[in-house]
Amino acid sequence: MDKLDIQEITNGYRERLRRLALFDPLYELDRKREQDQAKNIIDMKGFGLLTLLFFFEQKLMRQYKIGTNELAGFLHKLTESSYQLEETDYERIARTIIQTFRPTTGRKRSFTFFNWETSQDETIEYSILKANNFDMKTNTQYYTLDEDGLELIFATKEFYSEFQLSINQLMLRKQLEKGEFKGALRQINEMRIDVESLEERIIKLKREIQRSIVSEETFERYKQLLEDINGRLIREDEEFKELRQFVKETRERLYSKDIHKKEKKTYDLILTITRELESVHYNHSRLLEQTFALKNTTLITAQESLYYTGIQAFNFDQDLVSHIISEPLPLEAMSGVLHPFFKVEENQMWSPLTLLAEQNITEEQEERAENRLLDMQDDADDPYRNELIKKYKDIMQYFLLAYESNRGSTLSEFIDYLKEYGDSTLYKQRYFYHFWLVLHQRSPIIKGKMDGDEGKTLLDDALALLGGRRLIVQEGKGIIKGNKRFSIQEMILRLEAEKS
Repeated sequence: MDKLDIQEITNGYRERLRRLALFDPLYELDRKREQDQAKNIIDMKGFGLLTLLFFFEQKLMRQYKIGTNELAGFLHKLTESSYQLEETDYERIARTIIQTFRPTTGRKRSFTFFNWETSQDETIEYSILKANNFDMKTNTQYYTLDEDGLELIFATKEFYSEFQLSINQLMLRKQLEKGEFKGALRQINEMRIDVESLEERIIKLKREIQRSIVSEETFERYKQLLEDINGRLIREDEEFKELRQFVKETRERLYSKDIHKKEKKTYDLILTITRELESVHYNHSRLLEQTFALKNTTLITAQESLYYTGIQAFNFDQDLVSHIISEPLPLEAMSGVLHPFFKVEENQMWSPLTLLAEQNITEEQEERAENRLLDMQDDADDPYRNELIKKYKDIMQYFLLAYESNRGSTLSEFIDYLKEYGDSTLYKQRYFYHFWLVLHQRSPIIKGKMDGDEGKTLLDDALALLGGRRLIVQEGKGIIKGNKRFSIQEMILRLEAEKS
């Protein structure tokens, strides 16, 4: 008992009690004995929480003209299958709830208590709902959540338990930055409790996984849960490392200024903080290892046991043969039933002609990179190649129009231009992307044809449109997805006059 710091225990007593006072209106509603027409007790506390959620949702949707009638309509729609109430009853209940959250006196709700930190009687005022607007024509008062109402909403979510350790880490950093070493040590002790709670939850989760995985859907749900926990633990571990580095730098700074001699108590606190923080970080690292093991061993083992349980429970005659014989299934359905039991096709034959097939054998010293565009290869009468030449020419014509309209500086801008003014089918075809890939490889394109190209190429008609200009195609940032089938890297397109 001698080691207890009474002042430290009661520190912030008023703020803690203020958070408890926010729940007082809900318990006040719970004491109201409202009944429906069938003499069933109405859950007034639940109605109060539903009211807060309703106003919160309206605030998110930026709907501010919410009054008694709107709340009564919401409660009626939500609970009409549970209670036998008339519309007037819902309006009366809605009015009662609003008056509980916001008294008709116009003053804030108050809570009187004895403050054990200051040893005095004190009063806390808080406001759950506030007046937002008033309609003079219909004489209707509108309400919205006040700051304390928002805090009450957040306090009812499972937010603080999930991220309490991260919140404590942020608070610890702030305390260390301000030099509040005594409070920082207490914060580390709270973090120790959080880590112990996390360890109990992981142990409980391990047992649930071993006991509860009975289907593939359950397995996927636990898998996602473990991934979320693991991701959060990794972020917390990184924050622990930064905190330890920060404490180390603080200790070295105090040591360099000889504070360890002048203020020995402060320096001893820093050493204690260092030691305790390392201990908490070590326990937290063990949690990280446990989640890895839980994910890589326990979860996979549970899935395998589910698989083998299914195999053992499967009866070929009963589940397959009798199903096929007893029901007159059409041929298409028969193939669907039998398909999972077919073996994968295995073809172990090979043709001796593959030994005599043409092979591309070249000596290493004779290899040369061909810097040529696509040749016609004496297939001038091939209708497919002729159509390709025409399409390439169309692409170049549209590009020149887009470039003159300042819509062709990038490939993505050119595609947007085609969507609005050009042929929207062009960028949905494979040859559109081949066209730009070839130009990018041969960039810059000079005089409509590169030097070294012999004979007629597929791009001659298209590049002839450049005239005395040269086209430069460079890589840009990002990936363009023209449609579901094709994607290409962004390209920067530029036309320049040919240098003399």
